Amino acid sequence: MTKPLAVPVDEDHVRSRRRSIKDTMLGLAFLGPSAVIFTAFFFYPLYRLVWLGLHQQNRTGTRERWVGFSQYADTLTSADFLDGVRISATYVLYTVPLGLVLGVLLAVVADRKLRGIKVFQTIFASTVASSVAVASVIFFVLINPQVGYFGDVSFLSLSDPGSALRGVALSSVWQNLGLTFIIVLAGLQAIPAEINEAATLDGYGPFRRFWRITIPLISPSLMFLVVVLTVFAFQAYAQVDILTGGGPAGATETLVWKIFSDKEPSQYGEGAVMASGLFVITLGVTLAQFRILEKRVHYGA
Repeated sequence: MTKPLAVPVDEDHVRSRRRSIKDTMLGLAFLGPSAVIFTAFFFYPLYRLVWLGLHQQNRTGTRERWVGFSQYADTLTSADFLDGVRISATYVLYTVPLGLVLGVLLAVVADRKLRGIKVFQTIFASTVASSVAVASVIFFVLINPQVGYFGDVSFLSLSDPGSALRGVALSSVWQNLGLTFIIVLAGLQAIPAEINEAATLDGYGPFRRFWRITIPLISPSLMFLVVVLTVFAFQAYAQVDILTGGGPAGATETLVWKIFSDKEPSQYGEGAVMASGLFVITLGVTLAQFRILEKRVHYGA
């Protein structure tokens, strides 16, 4: 009786397979903590948000009744939600362009090799350490119609429905100015001096160097700031609550303020639907910004 022939073992293949399994397990071990954190603080809350939107609570919030997507349809098409979206979008337009322009100008001014310039850089960046509450209280003292030092400035009056949102937006611009300044200044300081020197030798003046050299090279930082400042603006709540309380006449009721203010237990489902709508809007605007701005971003030095 003949013995079966032994199949030769490919040692290299075995070692490669073991190494692949080991690398996979190591990768999963590294991803494990992040997966747990994302599940606990993002995926599960998002699931609960959608779940609450599909149910209607009783007056005490102790029982839920399934209503399906009808609550989504009713809430997302209501005048209250659409008005909140309009006010939030206006708030974005007030804060993001102005904050970005001021931050760039301050960074350009402070990007100098002068004695004592670090003092001015520290002053310009100091607002990054201020909380929303601190910034709001400062501007409450400055532009409050009754007790503010500049309360009679009609353009920023918190008592006028036509200007109150601008006054609230100004506090956000001031508070986020330090962050914008730091990031833009870091981008400016990362530009090699040889590039500006070569542009000067080619006959580029200061303004032409700024638009043709500086702006393209710091465009990744600018894109990041546009996205971050937009998200911050859509999440505005504390400024509104401290400065105007949503008034006057509902002129400063941003979408986040509508979600959290004066919600009875029976309105938790409605608030969850609004929050879901805000999430989709913020995600859509962010993706659109990446798609539009990334084509104009220059990553090479």
